[in-house]
Amino acid sequence: MDSASGEAPPPPQPTSVEAPPPSGSSAPATSAPAPTQPEGSSPAPLSRYESQKRRDWNTFLQYLQNHRPPLTLARCSGAHVIEFLKYLDQFGKTKVHVTGCPYFGHPNPPAPCTCPLKQAWGSLDALIGRLRAAYEENGGRPESNPFGARAVRTCLREVREGQAKARGIPYEKKKRKRTTMTVSAVSSGGGSSSAVAATSGGGDSGDTIIGGGVGSSASLASTTTATANVTTTTV
Repeated sequence: MDSASGEAPPPPQPTSVEAPPPSGSSAPATSAPAPTQPEGSSPAPLSRYESQKRRDWNTFLQYLQNHRPPLTLARCSGAHVIEFLKYLDQFGKTKVHVTGCPYFGHPNPPAPCTCPLKQAWGSLDALIGRLRAAYEENGGRPESNPFGARAVRTCLREVREGQAKARGIPYEKKKRKRTTMTVSAVSSGGGSSSAVAATSGGGDSGDTIIGGGVGSSASLASTTTATANVTTTTV
């Protein structure tokens, strides 16, 4: 029965940003509503790379569950990773000509053929890179990472070389740009100078070259060391 002296407090209004309570717990009707999150505090959306890495990781875990016999992540080795790469070939879209095909080694075949479709080497190489990072992000140790095994690297290299011959498209490594930094040093004695050029990048050895200027035969250490004169007075 309603009271004339006062009214019952209204029930708390639910909000759209409030997280659902955990299963098995119930809050009383008289409890205060949880504070709402301010606008703009939602987590930032994942990047394209992170989203793709998560999808690849879930696909690999599903592959382990469907494996016969079932395989756990702790027992996964480089051989199982290679099996996974071969399993993905059935979803490939890259035409890889076999040895007996008349278009073997032809980059632009004039007519279709019955050669199988496989995963391109570039796609497999990027996939292994994402799975290798996801393995360590999910608690795996770097020294036991099956995606970084030598057998996997060998498999990728064989796929790259095989597809390059079959498709007539060589895969060349990108050359790194060389950057040269020159530092000039003047000796404390005056008159002589030397130049030090340090080269980095590319496939060079990156040796240090000392030369140039007058008196360039002087060592670098002597150009930066001052000579102290000591006078002794006898009484």
